[in-house]
Amino acid sequence: MQPVLLLLLCSTLAAGAAAFGALPSLLGQRVPMTGLGWANAIAAGLMLAAAFVLTAEAVSRSLMGFGLGALGGILFVHWARFFFLTEDLDLGQLEKTDDTYGYQVLLAGGLHAATEGVGMGAAMAVDRTLGIFVAVAMALHNIPEATVLTAIFRARKASSARSATLGVFANSTQPLMAVSTYAIVAAAPAFLPWSLGLAAGAFIYLVMVDLLPESYKQAGPVTIALGSILAMVAFALMHGAMRG
Repeated sequence: MQPVLLLLLCSTLAAGAAAFGALPSLLGQRVPMTGLGWANAIAAGLMLAAAFVLTAEAVSRSLMGFGLGALGGILFVHWARFFFLTEDLDLGQLEKTDDTYGYQVLLAGGLHAATEGVGMGAAMAVDRTLGIFVAVAMALHNIPEATVLTAIFRARKASSARSATLGVFANSTQPLMAVSTYAIVAAAPAFLPWSLGLAAGAFIYLVMVDLLPESYKQAGPVTIALGSILAMVAFALMHGAMRG
């Protein structure tokens, strides 16, 4: 299979994996606040694992390219959060039912997914094994993240099916950005370290500014930090086994 087709398939499946995050809602189960905290923690750990792998690949090619790319990723996410008014978004406010909050949640999810798509595309440009690894990491990351989003939509009286659909829709930017990034890097290989760095910087920024702070409020800092670290280490070791 051609790399671009494999990437399109993997990124689409990764986005679709978000539907599994709606299972508690479909089963009629209300996820407790601590459960939402753990969902965010697992998502954060998987994103950090992907950032670690992308950083290693970028630095081995160009330290300056990685540094400038990472800075660009951080600045892009910071600016986008400010522009779309999601910098102060609290994903634990399940009681909020106004339309503005719902749109902000979707925008935040789409922003996360767009940077994840960049990571998938850049990883596939390195080789298929890395591309598949990052896609799997993002697919697993999408499940707990969608659990949080679904809980928010359900609290706003959306049906389980609609909530699941919105959870997947929030990740629809992943395939788009994955294929676009791969096409750019294939045409101009010099941008590979930059794109790897951009994704890694954006991942780390989102974890530190969005996911972990939310988790700490929902379930406490110590257990959340340990859970995130364990998720990160386990998946990084899995990557090492795949490459080894």
